[in-house]
Amino acid sequence: MKYPTTPDGRYFVARNRLWRCTDPRLDEDTRKRHVKALMAARRAVKEANKVDDDEALKAARRQVQAAKEALGERGPVWWSDGAEDESGRAPHNSSYADWWASHNAQEDKASG
Repeated sequence: MKYPTTPDGRYFVARNRLWRCTDPRLDEDTRKRHVKALMAARRAVKEANKVDDDEALKAARRQVQAAKEALGERGPVWWSDGAEDESGRAPHNSSYADWWASHNAQEDKASG
């Protein structure tokens, strides 16, 4: 599934929320390494939940956070124009509201 991406490439939209995209300045090998770490950390979260191990869960969540920050998806924003982070906002309640309305109009036209 391809998620709609804002025109500036900073966010994609899933479940009617803006989610920060991976930093496009990362080279492919670095990106792959961090994605691999993220997937391993998510598996560790799942395993810790399965065995009800609170300490392992906390450690795994820290690993997820570190991987997401390394990818640029959390932590300081990767752009430098001073625009605030709008992660988690509904696109219609963000600076992307006009784009989102236009995107939805195009989707409606294509499906109808």
